[in-house]
Formats: sequence, structure tokens, C-alpha cells
Amino acid sequence: MKSILMDRKVFSWALYDWANSAFATTIIAGFFPIFYSTLSEDLSTRDSQFWFNITLAASSLLIAVAAPLLGAIADYGGKRKRFLAMFAMLGILMSAGLAWVGAGMWWMALWIYGLGQIGFAGSNIFYDALIVEVSPPEDLDIVSGYGYALGYIGGGLLFLVNVLMVTMPENFGFSSVGSALSWSFVSVGVWWAVFTVPLLVGVRETAQKTPGAGEAIRAGFRELARTCAEIRKLKFVLWFLAGYYFYIDGVGTIIRMAVFFADRILGLPSESLITALLLTQFVAFPAALFFGWLGKRIGPKAGILIGIAVYILVVFYAWGWLDSGADFYMLAIAIGLVQGGVQSLSRSLYARLIPRSKTTEFFGFYNMVGKFSSILGPLLMVAVPMVLTGMDERDSILVLVFLFGAGGLLLFLVNVDQGIRAAREIEAGVAGDAAASPNSV
Repeated sequence: MKSILMDRKVFSWALYDWANSAFATTIIAGFFPIFYSTLSEDLSTRDSQFWFNITLAASSLLIAVAAPLLGAIADYGGKRKRFLAMFAMLGILMSAGLAWVGAGMWWMALWIYGLGQIGFAGSNIFYDALIVEVSPPEDLDIVSGYGYALGYIGGGLLFLVNVLMVTMPENFGFSSVGSALSWSFVSVGVWWAVFTVPLLVGVRETAQKTPGAGEAIRAGFRELARTCAEIRKLKFVLWFLAGYYFYIDGVGTIIRMAVFFADRILGLPSESLITALLLTQFVAFPAALFFGWLGKRIGPKAGILIGIAVYILVVFYAWGWLDSGADFYMLAIAIGLVQGGVQSLSRSLYARLIPRSKTTEFFGFYNMVGKFSSILGPLLMVAVPMVLTGMDERDSILVLVFLFGAGGLLLFLVNVDQGIRAAREIEAGVAGDAAASPNSV
């Protein structure tokens, strides 16, 4: 374990999680929900939540539709790092762009935030796929957990600095809280940009060919059609993706909605929410490493199921008993213990179930499913109080129990050993086709 984590290419790859997690912590989970809540204070709670959720759903839908094709093009041309850099740059610019949103401009804030989400999610398609370039199959759980662990500690460190900037602006030379918040958004862009460089420099990728843009796009469409046919043969990949669709929706909805829900709906103080987020980050760092070890010992599927069970208990507690900052701290610790584990083991389990030569396009499907699932949770939470008589915004979180339960059941049906064998058979066929082709390189 020690040797693989000290490998230069593994560390360079994992640092990208350290880089873009600043967006996930300071912006997605931390300041933007409170920032948006303040900007939209003239709207009703229902309208404010509606437009926030619609933005999440729209940005998720756009990247979900494009993800498999982007992956097919990038796999064919060996351009995963280039695509990663393009989407990362979009996220970096949008992060800094939030600094120029003025009072009452909630609609502009949502536009910038939505584009930032596209940059963040799009770059992760190619980051996830590059795991097979840096890790042997037997170390996938550990390397995946290592990436998430660095992400939690890196994102948590910058978030801690940003919290201190906003709560004590005069100590950092800022004239107001608003000025400190603006520079916090800028700092996310700078952090993301600087720590993306090691991956771009230190990770090498394999390519089938180095085609021109037009050829790559045409080949991408052909490869996508072929992958759609192949994925239907991989029964357990389909079972996994179906389960992942539901349970990762629950995880993503909690990440994106927890602060907004506790602030606007439960009325908990902002100080408690920020402290809880910091707790989550620093608890998640060792927990993600632990889940990487656990996945290697008992298998990633069992580790994910343990995490799902904890999430279900968290949702019931939040619905029935959450009413203070102390309660929110307890839930933050519980979530921190399993959040990174569920995410990292999902990535490493999926990497086992797919052909290695088609990682980006298959991870395009993986991220497509994740983004489509990010649409369902927020929309269901909006619909519950509108459709069901007697239910309010707090009751809406119970839909997450359904999402976690359905996802866990479908995951339970996945036979990992048979799935790995099926992926190897397809990989052997790809290698045979390449050897027979007169144009192979």
C-alpha cells in the first residue's frame, strides 16, 4: 500500500482531487447555498428552492447527455488530459466569476454556478478514466480512496482558510465580509488551476491513434455506437449502473442540498452549518483511506453497502430529530465517515467491471448516470410538498430513503466476479481486432 501511494504518477493523478475539491467544498457545499439564499431573499422559500434545484438539474442534464460521446472521442484520440483541462478551465473561470455577482443578481449567480458545475463534472469524467493509467487492477480501491482522501483534506484546508477570511475579514486585510467572500471565490479558481498542473505534466495516457478533430468526432460516434452494443452484453455493469443511479443520487443530493436545507428550511445558524462542513471534510480524509483498505479486504461492493446503510439512518435522524447545531454536527461526522468511501469504492468497483481500453467512454456512461441521477433527487424534493397533501419541505428528505434503498438492492444483485470475467472477454476481443487491423499502431 505504501509503495503505490508514493508512486509519482499516482500522486500527480490524485492531486487533481485536491485541486477541484475546492469547488466542491467552498462553493457547492459551503458558501454558494448561503450566498444564493441571501441574493434571493426577495423570493419565497419555495421559489428560491425551485430555481436552485432547476439549475442543478439543467447543468446535470447537459453534461449527462454529452458525457458518453466526449468519452468516446477522448478514448480514440488519447485526449483525456486535453478534455480535462478544457472543462477544468471552465470551472476555474466560473469560480472566480462569482466574485463579480452583485446584490440581488440571483439569476446571474445561478447561471455562473451552473456553468461551474458543468466544468467540475465534465473534468471528472476524464479524471476518473485516467485511474487505469496510474493503478494496477489490484490497487484500484486503495488508489481511488487515496484520491478522495486528498480531495477531502485539500478542499477542507482551503475551505478552512476561506471560513477564516469571511468570519475575520479585517485580519486578512479585507474591508468587509462581502469582499472576503469575493476573494474566497477567486481563491478557489487559483487553487484549482495550480494543483491541476501535476496531473497534466506527470500522468501519461495511451492512445489508439492521434487523429484530426473531424476524424476523432466521427470515430467517437462509431465507438459510442459500438460501446452501447457492448454494454448491453455486460449484464452486471448494467445492474451496477442502475443501482449507482439511485444511491449516488442520494449522496449528491445531500452534498448539494444539506446547507440550503438546514439554512432556509430548518433555520439553523450559518456558523453551525460551516463548522459542520469542516467536520465532514476532516473526518472524511482518514475515512476515505480506511474504505480503500476495507474495499481491498472485504470487497468494494460490501463496503458500499455499509455506507448506504449509514446514509439511510442519517436521513431518518435528520427527518425526525434534527433541530440544532449539535445535531447537525453529529450528522456531519456520520456522513464524513462514509461519503468518500461510497464514492471511491463505486469508482474502483466500476473500473473492475469495464474493458480497460475503453475506460473514458465507459466512464462517460458512469458519469452520465451520475448526472442524470442528480436530476432526480432535487426534483423529487421539490415535488413532494407540492403534490402530497400534508407534506412539507422537511418531509421531502424522506425520498432519499427510497433512493438509497433501491440503489442498495440493485447493487446487491451484482456478481462482481462474473462481471470482471465478462469485461476481460470483451477486452480480449478488442485486442484481437487491433492486431488484425492493418491500420493499427
